[in-house]
Amino acid sequence: MDSVALIKKAKEYLSPEKVALVEAAYDFALNAHKGQMRKSGDPYLDHPLQTAMMLADLQLDAATLAAALLHDVPEDCGVPLAKIEAKFGPEVSRLVDGTTKLGKLSLRPSEASKRESQAQNLRKMLIATAEDLRVVFIKLADRLHNMHTLGVLSPEKRRSIARETLDIYAPLAHRLGIWQIKWQLEDLSFRYLEPRQYHKVARLIATRRQQREAFINEITEILRQELDKAEIKTEIVGRPKHIYSIYNKLNRYAAQGRDFDDIHDLFAVRVLVDTIPDCYKALGVIHNLWHPIPEEFNDFIANPKDNGYQSLHTTVLCQGTTPLEIQIRTHDMHRTAGFGVAAHWRYKEGTSQDTHFEDKIAWLRQLIEWQGELGSEEFLESLKTEVFIDQVFVYTPQGEIKALPKGATPLDFAYRIHTELGHRCIGAKVNGRLVSLNYELKNSEIIEIMTAKVGKGPSLDWLNPDLGFVKTSHAREKIRQWFKKQDRTQNIERGRQILERELKRLDIDIPNIEETSRLFNYESSDDFLAAIGYGGITPHQLALKLAIEPEETLAVTKTVRTEKTTTTGIQVLGVGDLLTQLARCCDPLPGDHIIGYITRSQGITVHRKDCINVINVEDKKRLIEVSWGETQDVYPVDVQIDAWDRVGLLRDITTVVAEAKVNISSMNTTDHNDITSVFATFEITNMSQLTQLLSKIQGVRGVISATRISQAKASLSS
Repeated sequence: MDSVALIKKAKEYLSPEKVALVEAAYDFALNAHKGQMRKSGDPYLDHPLQTAMMLADLQLDAATLAAALLHDVPEDCGVPLAKIEAKFGPEVSRLVDGTTKLGKLSLRPSEASKRESQAQNLRKMLIATAEDLRVVFIKLADRLHNMHTLGVLSPEKRRSIARETLDIYAPLAHRLGIWQIKWQLEDLSFRYLEPRQYHKVARLIATRRQQREAFINEITEILRQELDKAEIKTEIVGRPKHIYSIYNKLNRYAAQGRDFDDIHDLFAVRVLVDTIPDCYKALGVIHNLWHPIPEEFNDFIANPKDNGYQSLHTTVLCQGTTPLEIQIRTHDMHRTAGFGVAAHWRYKEGTSQDTHFEDKIAWLRQLIEWQGELGSEEFLESLKTEVFIDQVFVYTPQGEIKALPKGATPLDFAYRIHTELGHRCIGAKVNGRLVSLNYELKNSEIIEIMTAKVGKGPSLDWLNPDLGFVKTSHAREKIRQWFKKQDRTQNIERGRQILERELKRLDIDIPNIEETSRLFNYESSDDFLAAIGYGGITPHQLALKLAIEPEETLAVTKTVRTEKTTTTGIQVLGVGDLLTQLARCCDPLPGDHIIGYITRSQGITVHRKDCINVINVEDKKRLIEVSWGETQDVYPVDVQIDAWDRVGLLRDITTVVAEAKVNISSMNTTDHNDITSVFATFEITNMSQLTQLLSKIQGVRGVISATRISQAKASLSS
C-alpha cells in the first residue's frame, strides 16, 4: 500500500497546509523504515500507513495522522524524539512519545504475583487517555491492524494478544463509542481465542443468509414507501449483527433453553433522518405499521449513553410474529455512533472546541480522580465493573440524569451524589416505591434517598459482596474510609468479633492468629483485626482465604509428594492407588485442611485436621498427608439455620438455595419457643460456594444465624 489513498482521504477534510504535514510524515517514515520487513513478509511501512488510514476514516486531525505514521520510528529505527520534534513540532512529538510509552505497557492478564504491575500499567494507560485521547485513538488503530496480521505469530502469542485485546482494548473502544473499531477487535479476538466456536457461529449465520436478506429487503422497501408518504427524508440500511455479539446472545439463549433458530435480530434496520423531530415522526410511522414490543423500546436521544451514543431503539413484530430491531437516528448521531468521541474531537481541523466534549469523557476523568484511592486489586475490579461494562441511566428527584454501572444499587447512587448522603442513607424509593438498599437499578427510574437526621454512619454489611449492597469501587472505598477513621480500639474489637463469628459460622479453626495475620500480609494481629474491623478485609475474603490457603503455608513439616488422584478427588501423598472415603463425623469439604487415616479394611478415611476424632487418635503413625485434587464432585455439608418462626420461612430459605444451584439432600426442623432451627444437608462443591450460600441465607428475613456443623459423634473407622 502506498500513500495515495491516505492523502486522498486527508484532502477530503484537511487544508492543503495540513495535508502537507501528513505527506512529510509519510516521507520521513518511508526513509526511516527503509528495508525493514514485518514477520508477515510485508514492508514494515504498511503497518503505520494502515494505522493512519484507519484514523483518516475517523477524520482525525493532521497531527494524529502524522503521529500514526511515525509512532514506531523512535523505537524501531533509533530516531531520537528530538529530531521528530525539530521537524514536526512539539504536538506531533508528544503524540509519538505517548504512543511509544503505551506500546511498552503490558496489559495482558497475568498471575497474581504480577497483578500489581498490570494494575499500574492500566493506570498509566488511562491517565494517558485522559491527558490526550488521540494517543489512545492511535493505539486502538495500531492494535486493530496488528490483529488483522496476527496469523503469522505462534498460537500461544496469538491467544495472549487476543485475550488482552478482548479484555482491554475492545471494551475501551466501546466506552469511547468507536463502534467500527470495537466490533472488529471483538470478532478478531474471538476468532483466535475460540476458533471452533467462531467458525460454528459463522456457519450458522451463512446457512440462511439469503432468506434473511430477502426478508430485510422486503421490510425496508415497505418502510421506505410509508416514510415517503409521511414526507420524511430518510436513508434506510440493513446491518448484520457481528459474530462475537451473536455468540454472546447464543450463550444467553442456551441458558434459557433456546437455540439459534430463536434469534430473530441477526439483522437490525437503521433509519437515518435529518432532524430530531423527524426521528420521532419516523417512530410513529413504524409503530403504526407494525406492533411494537414495549419493553424493547429505548430512547437514547433523550437519555444519551456516556460515550455520546444517541438513537431510538424499537423492536416490532413484522409479518405477524417475527421480531425486528429498528434504530432511528440523525446523520450526525450516526457518525457519533460509528466514531464515538472521535467524532467530536476538539483538535479536528477547522472546528472549535466541542463544548460537550468534557461531558462525554467525564467517566474517565472521574476514574482518574478515584484511582489513586484504590489498591491494585480494587482498581482492576473497578475496570471490570465500572469502565468495561454497560451503564444504567437513572434520575434524581430534580430530573438530573446519573450514569452508573449496570447492577448498581441505591447506595451506589447515594455515594455518587455525595459521600455524606451515602453515609446517612437508611432507605430508598424508586419511582415513589420503597425498595431494599440492594435493589438493582434500571434505566429511567427516579431514585430518592432517605436519610437519618443524625449521621449514624454506614454498615459493614454493605461491604459484603454476597449481600450485593454496593457495586462501585467508589462507594466501597468511601465506606472503608469511614470505618478506618473510627477509633482503632473499636476496630480491633469489632474485627475480633467478626473473625470469631466467621470461624464459628464456617466451623473452621486457625492454629495461631499471628501466623494467620501474616497470611494477609499484616505484621501484627492488632493490625489484622483492625483491618477486619474497618472493612479492609471483608468476611467473604476472610472466609475464602482461610479456607483455601495452601496447606504448606501453615504446615510444620513438609512431605515429598507422589500424587495419585482417586475417585473422591483426594490426592494421597507418597503412596500408590488407595481407596479413599470422606469421614461423616466432620464432612470435609474442598478448601478444608485435611488429613488421612489408614484403616485396616476400608482404605483411607479423610478427616478435617481439626476433627475431634483425629485430635484424639492414639496411633499417630496411621495418619497420612492428603490434599484436595481437581474434582467436580459434590460433598455433603451439614448446616444449622436458626431463625424467628414465621409463615414462609422454609420457602424463602429453599428459594435462596435453589437460586444458588445447590441441592438439598435432607432437611428437618425443630421449634423452641419462637425460634425455629433448620438442620439441612447441602451438596456443595467447595468452600467458596458454601461461604456465599451461608451469606445469602443469613440475608433471609428473620434468620438469626446460618452455620456449618459437624456430627463429630462417630469414631475413626478401624
